[in-house]
Amino acid sequence: MLTKTEKRALRGRLFRHLDGVVITPTAHTLWQHQVPQTLLEEAPITLTQLAERTGANKGYLNVALRLLCSQGWLQQAVDNASGEVTFSLNERSALAFALFPLYADAAELQRFSGNFHPRKFEVAPFRKMMQVYEAYKTGMGLPEPASDLEAELQQQVLAHIEGILLGPTTVYLGMNGMFHNYFTQASFRPEEFHRDAKNFARLLDMLTHFGYFESKGNTYRFTPKGMFFARRASAYGVTVSYQPTLRNLDELIFGDPAILRDVPAGDPEVHVDRAMNVWGSGGAHSGYFKVIDEVIKDLFNRPIEQQPKGILDMGCGNGAFLIHLFDVIATQTSRGEMLEEHPLFLVGADYNREALDISRTNLINADVWAKMAWGDIGDPDRLAADLREDYDIELGDLLNVRTFLDHNRVWSTPSTKSNSDSTSTGAFVHRGEHLPNNAVEANLREHLERWKPYIERFGLLTIELHTVPPEHVAANLGRTAATAYDATHGYSDQYIVEVDVFKRVAQEIGLHSSPEVFRRYPDSEIATVSIHLLKGEG
Repeated sequence: MLTKTEKRALRGRLFRHLDGVVITPTAHTLWQHQVPQTLLEEAPITLTQLAERTGANKGYLNVALRLLCSQGWLQQAVDNASGEVTFSLNERSALAFALFPLYADAAELQRFSGNFHPRKFEVAPFRKMMQVYEAYKTGMGLPEPASDLEAELQQQVLAHIEGILLGPTTVYLGMNGMFHNYFTQASFRPEEFHRDAKNFARLLDMLTHFGYFESKGNTYRFTPKGMFFARRASAYGVTVSYQPTLRNLDELIFGDPAILRDVPAGDPEVHVDRAMNVWGSGGAHSGYFKVIDEVIKDLFNRPIEQQPKGILDMGCGNGAFLIHLFDVIATQTSRGEMLEEHPLFLVGADYNREALDISRTNLINADVWAKMAWGDIGDPDRLAADLREDYDIELGDLLNVRTFLDHNRVWSTPSTKSNSDSTSTGAFVHRGEHLPNNAVEANLREHLERWKPYIERFGLLTIELHTVPPEHVAANLGRTAATAYDATHGYSDQYIVEVDVFKRVAQEIGLHSSPEVFRRYPDSEIATVSIHLLKGEG
């Protein structure tokens, strides 16, 4: 049984692993293109100057450098009036940059594994992983540290490489059933899980070295530490699902910035492993739904004339959230007792037509009746017109809900400028182009303004993801996944702003976040997730 202190330490290690999944390819790519070397010679230096010196795409270079700031290895100063960013060195910069060559083999492993099946255990990437593991076990040939700071930085980099070894491995095992009760409740033999028992036993031996298993003869058994990570396997899923993007950083930052976006219509997306992303999201996000449930129960226990006619889930995915919300309403609210007289209109909308088909099937199988509609989060007017035309449903009569979606809107250049400069510290990109934070804030304002007529009455109930100022992240390494979120979303043209920025922009256009509903996680300056019920003043 793990103590609270032990769990806190292991949670910190998990966060360091997530850092490693994104920092390893970033640091290696920057080193190959002489970016750290140029910084050491010329900093302080502006983003524009550094992009010109190194031939980088300015937007993705900004994302990469901000990640180094979040790790405590660099300082950024954002001038939102001019849109320029200046980078300067600190006491850690030279020592950290000198360690960047250590990432080479782990970064190569990450790239190499992309040539193989994402779900199957194959020998070639396994052998390369074993090579990285053997080097890791011997300390990567690092010399004895000359100071406490040097020792700290060495351990930081080693934790990153450990993340490359353990993050994808944990996801592979989780998605393939290793954390089923059959394996977690008793000792097992390698051949019970995989037919290549010899090599799989070597993988288990690696995990035994990290304390996940204890072995006896030819059998293995989970340790409390192993069970801790097994129960949190999905926490790795979202970050690891972006490996298709992370494997292409050399091209994104220094080559064709649209390489992952120029996909023929109808072809599957290539920047993310969507099945893995959905698997990881399901486990990682479930804790937030308890707050959502309380809001739903409050709304649908009110007098019927004060209740919305139904719910629209924008970005409905596989329909699971709509099924859950219907179950809450049907079994825990007064509305559930009067569905015959006052039917509940459920609408699932998604940009992905395949997702709509999956949702429709899942909802029918769950005996939940819902309408399906194609929808673009950036075009609520079209969605409203389609609902009115096809189903005689007014979008404004529904409670709008969505989870982790507003930041993933398609970029459009704002038609107006902000009256004041942004307060965001974020790094934002569209196809390699650096987007000034003022423009991103103006774009968010116009986005919410388009939704305002449809959410003023019953509201927008949303769970949203956020960035965190790099200095706060650097001061809290091992306590936040912010570095991983900034990488996966920055490199894939998504726009996560700070919690306070999101609230302020909404308030400026007359949408107010209900104090009774508002939550942020964690409840501190390093919050990366928030829950809001945004409504008009009336």
